[in-house]
Amino acid sequence: MRRSDRLVCLTQLFLQNPHTAVSLSDLAERLGAAKSSLSEDLSIVRAVFEQQGLGTFETATGAAGGIRYIPGVSEAFAVDFVRRLQGELADGERILPGGFLFMSDILGRPDVLDAAGRLFAHRFAGAGAEVVMTVETKGIPLAVSTARYLGLPIVVVRRNQRLTEGSAVSLNYVSGSDRRIQTMSLSRRSLREGTRALIVDDFMKAGGTARALVELLAEFGGEAVGIGVFTATLEPEKKLVGEYVSLVDIGRMDEENRRVETVRGTYFGR
Repeated sequence: MRRSDRLVCLTQLFLQNPHTAVSLSDLAERLGAAKSSLSEDLSIVRAVFEQQGLGTFETATGAAGGIRYIPGVSEAFAVDFVRRLQGELADGERILPGGFLFMSDILGRPDVLDAAGRLFAHRFAGAGAEVVMTVETKGIPLAVSTARYLGLPIVVVRRNQRLTEGSAVSLNYVSGSDRRIQTMSLSRRSLREGTRALIVDDFMKAGGTARALVELLAEFGGEAVGIGVFTATLEPEKKLVGEYVSLVDIGRMDEENRRVETVRGTYFGR
């Protein structure tokens, strides 16, 4: 195999398997190349990835060691992506009766989900999460994208208990958006005791759902290592959870004049 061919194969392999250790011996056998040649190839791939803001590589030692790709995003990419999101969400025609904002079409686009997942994975790469947790239904695609770039499994919390999932832990909570009492449920088989989870959701107002997920996780002896939301409202300023990362924040919505205020989220700090 020529070097150009190996570089393409290596790039594809690591992009499809982020945070997964691959041994140099396995690569040498798979690509039919000497380890010395592969080391040079990996140096080239690493340099290009870092130059383009696609992430970097780390070497893990031990029995489960190898070369691991850590996805990343450049500041320029993040700023441009969020700026375009702001423009789309600022469209006054998205305002629904009752002061809600229509986002389902945006959250149904693979390019948006892929980019948002990369941003969250980059931000929480060192948090020590073992799973990505979300609540059905709109947050699932976003959580899947984030989990893919972190190389982690996903855990979906149900709105109601299902007989097909066996015994479950259920929790009643007050929704932060409409102040209704709702229920969420998680099968006891879905999460092992003491799991560290990254919580990902599509929207946050007061933070009632996120807080309930944290409390449900605690019922399993687990811990939330971070909270990422696609959009959050600026009001109320004080949420029911502590720190969280949002991509776009929604301010005042003027239904009469069809105007929506959008600002960059906490991903970029305040």
